Amino acid sequence: VQLQASGGGLAQAGDSLKLSCALSQRTGSRIAMGWFRQAPGKEREFVAAIRWPGDNIYYADSVKGRFTISRDNRAATVFLQMNDLKPEDTAIYYCAAGFTTILSTMTTTRGYAHWGQGTQVTVSS
Repeated sequence: VQLQASGGGLAQAGDSLKLSCALSQRTGSRIAMGWFRQAPGKEREFVAAIRWPGDNIYYADSVKGRFTISRDNRAATVFLQMNDLKPEDTAIYYCAAGFTTILSTMTTTRGYAHWGQGTQVTVSS
């Protein structure tokens, strides 16, 4: 199982970026995919996640109202639309996938067995 993240880059405060994460293969009918980020010197933190079927969606409080997670079921791809970016959003963004993720672990790193390589997002003020 491989995850390919893309879409990161440089932005100014208030700008928008859209990240994509493609899953190479899926096992079973249920998929959970999430976005986490890690800033220099900080621990990896949860950003957003979606599990389907059922479209259970979660967001970190820091991105609610600004970020939107969505998915393309046929392509097993998830997107993270990031609007109104702030300098504190600067981090490496990682996508993750799990096929047995339960709802209570969707906002934690231990809920995901597969991780992508990360894509850098840098927001200047």
